[in-house]
Amino acid sequence: MTRSARRTRRTLRMTGAGAAVLLAVSACSSSGSDTSKDSSTRGSSSSDKLSGEVTVFAAASLKESFTTLRERFEKEHPDTKVTFSFGGSDSLAASITGGAPADVFAAASPKTMKIVTDNGDAVGTPATFVRNQLEIATLPGNPDKVSSLKDLTRSGLKVVLCDRTVPCGAAAQKALDAGGLKLTPVSYEQDVKSALNKVVLKEADAAVVYRTDVKAAGDKVEGVEFPESAKAVNDYPIALLKNARNAEVAKAFIALVRSAEGQKVLGGAGFLKP
Repeated sequence: MTRSARRTRRTLRMTGAGAAVLLAVSACSSSGSDTSKDSSTRGSSSSDKLSGEVTVFAAASLKESFTTLRERFEKEHPDTKVTFSFGGSDSLAASITGGAPADVFAAASPKTMKIVTDNGDAVGTPATFVRNQLEIATLPGNPDKVSSLKDLTRSGLKVVLCDRTVPCGAAAQKALDAGGLKLTPVSYEQDVKSALNKVVLKEADAAVVYRTDVKAAGDKVEGVEFPESAKAVNDYPIALLKNARNAEVAKAFIALVRSAEGQKVLGGAGFLKP
């Protein structure tokens, strides 16, 4: 074999060995990349698990149905906790714009939600998730024989209304205007539960509240429907708040409220579909 041929053969052997080394390095690199990717995927999957606390500011009329939804939410997401602050929507809105810590706001009217959105405290456009209609709550057995909104104007009858700044009070005034009626209540209450409670405690003969509150009270009151209520149906909007401390859990709770399951619970409480 010539000297030139031996050099060529030696060169080919070296080139083959180098290629083998490169292939081995490449395989290790690829394997390492896959491991890193798998680790990243597992970490992402783990981080998708909801945890932490959220605070929901909600209209007083939502108390029973939202409490039921909280139980279902926390059962599905055991590492979460939902805390509520129920009250008149106007006072809740004022608290939010004043800097009170909250993640979600569910109001009993677009007007009270607008207080929050106009102040730039909500994320995106609030979504209407239910509607509610008024009903007259009387003492059990309806001893005063109240059968219409006009009956509430009778002399000597102690009637309670929500304050006009509260959605249930504004709706009651709209219904009275629709019927061409004037009514002077014995008191104006700051939220619908307070108005209803006056009848439950027999401190009033009747109150104009939501049908959902009459239903929630069971046999403690008797409900009387009236046609003017159709002129004063309230839309309920819900929104994620700008300063939410736990936006992901807040979004998940809002999703439950708007889901078929949430709508079933709300519908069972007497709310109307949006």
